[in-house]
Amino acid sequence: MHLSESVSTGFFFLAPWLVFAPLTGLLINAIFGKYFSEKVVGTVASLASGAAFVVSVLLAYSVSLNHGEVVRWQLAEWIHVGTLQLDWTFRMDSLSTTMMLVVSGVGTLIHIYAIGYMHEDVRFKHEEGRFNRFFIYLNLFIAAMMILVSGDSYMMLFVGWEGVGLCSFLLIGFWYEFDTLGRSSWANSNAAKKAFITNRVGDFGFLIAGFLMFWYLGSFQFDEVFKAAPAIAESAPWVIVAITLFMLVGVAGKSAQIPLYIWLPDAMAGPTPVSALIHAATMVTAGVYLVTRSASIYTLVPQAQYIVAMVGAGTALFAATIAVGQYDIKKVLAYSTISQLGFMVAAVGMGAYVAGMFHLITHAFFKALLFLSAGSVILGLGARTSCSRSSRGARRSWKRKACPEQSRREEERRTRSC
Repeated sequence: MHLSESVSTGFFFLAPWLVFAPLTGLLINAIFGKYFSEKVVGTVASLASGAAFVVSVLLAYSVSLNHGEVVRWQLAEWIHVGTLQLDWTFRMDSLSTTMMLVVSGVGTLIHIYAIGYMHEDVRFKHEEGRFNRFFIYLNLFIAAMMILVSGDSYMMLFVGWEGVGLCSFLLIGFWYEFDTLGRSSWANSNAAKKAFITNRVGDFGFLIAGFLMFWYLGSFQFDEVFKAAPAIAESAPWVIVAITLFMLVGVAGKSAQIPLYIWLPDAMAGPTPVSALIHAATMVTAGVYLVTRSASIYTLVPQAQYIVAMVGAGTALFAATIAVGQYDIKKVLAYSTISQLGFMVAAVGMGAYVAGMFHLITHAFFKALLFLSAGSVILGLGARTSCSRSSRGARRSWKRKACPEQSRREEERRTRSC
């Protein structure tokens, strides 16, 4: 296709590269990363995420040419069993391209930041060999998130939904045997397991909603579900109420709403770029995206909308009060994130979808910046404190060896004073 023709008709044929670009970076680093320097590994991963951002910009331009109308691009046949007919199809509209821009744009900036951050972090923990693995996980996360926001069916969305859950587990537990200061600890490993299990509880609700959807509405494809929902809402309104409420359970797990918010504060123990990318800018907003995408269903049942709004409002107030009593800088930001997610869920629950998505975009930028700033402070002060402690310990050891009598007298004096 000629460039001039694409400029006038759109670049929708590039949609598969939303996923292929980060997967390409992942494979290059997985196969050849051991031969690359850290700068090359980080550059490959950042360019892969940056390529997805360029594709997102071109798709947003193409959607604007189409005046916001939905455009689909089928990549391959997927599941064709009985009445279940699903293809691997990318959906481009105003909502999906907005999420693509946020995920790939903020994700690319965090990739670039992580090059310098992980250079220091792996040396602080004396694990230089893990640098490559970290960027493989980051690229995998971007690919999974792109599947989530670009899918044309609830089943394809669920594939990305589970993919980001897996990446969350891998990245939260990246330093599975260390704490922030490089000491032996299973805190990160336990936090990763807690996040994984809590999200599986939410995913169970999402699966029940999917089963009900296919049983009564006959499809997973967005437009077919939205078309069949009004008739079911008139004949059996409880079905739509059940679908929306079970979907809310999945939203509560992924977007850290009451009562499934408990995993997010502990997840802050992972590397700071992970906190910025997954737990502030992208993954935790997947629940808000799901409710917004399902707006045609939620508007049919005002009682479900009311429950969604109340859950969001309660979470916003509850998490903000907890944040007031925190002393750990990342824990403060974690509870602030939960509170802000509560505002987003409350907004989309009330039907203010534009306001909820606007807050999602602004929050992705300012909260990611806050986390990255906190990470810079923690890494700088943590390494300095550790070095000063080790140097003081070395000086005391040298003193004991060089001046044993003086050292003994000082020890006795300290003992008497205690």
